[in-house]
Amino acid sequence: MSVAIIDYGVGNLFSLASSLRYLGVEAKVTAAAADLQAADRLILPGVGAFGDAAAKLRESGLFEAVRQQAAAGKPLLGICLGMQLLFTKSLEYGEHAGLGLIDGTVEALQPDLPPAGLKVPHIGWNSLRILRDDPLFRYFKDGEYVYYVHSYYAKNCAADTLAVSDYGLPVTGVVRRGSVWGTQFHPEKSGAAGLRLLKAFAEI
Repeated sequence: MSVAIIDYGVGNLFSLASSLRYLGVEAKVTAAAADLQAADRLILPGVGAFGDAAAKLRESGLFEAVRQQAAAGKPLLGICLGMQLLFTKSLEYGEHAGLGLIDGTVEALQPDLPPAGLKVPHIGWNSLRILRDDPLFRYFKDGEYVYYVHSYYAKNCAADTLAVSDYGLPVTGVVRRGSVWGTQFHPEKSGAAGLRLLKAFAEI
């Protein structure tokens, strides 16, 4: 089993690759479409602004390569901004098209928060409430804590939402459509619980 970590210029690739190798999973950081085709599973990481990341993914030539592999049924996991890129579009600093693999929009967290003094970005540990069972949670218990860093979140995607975290509202934490999964939090920064999620993805 091999995992290709997609390198398009944005993302914390070292810690993710280190986490997978710690689990005994063969992981390759790559910007080559041929490596995406050869791998058994794909991970799309990402940090920063949606528009910039989407543009870099297109410029790298990997935008369509990711879509093709997902269409072929290859397991794909998007992490943080990588999860957001799976959606139809984002409204971060304008309107930007995503990969369109999951229906929904990525919108600002701040306007939707109740007036309770909650800060944006949403940074830190939060418990994950599982809404429906999934192979990704094979080694994960409802209520375990995971690590978030984000100011935007996925909306209008209830049909594909597997888990949420409460931050004054239900923040979309995990999504899935077919062979495509996404986590808004960082499994590679979420301690033992995050490692177990990555282990489960590697075994799907």
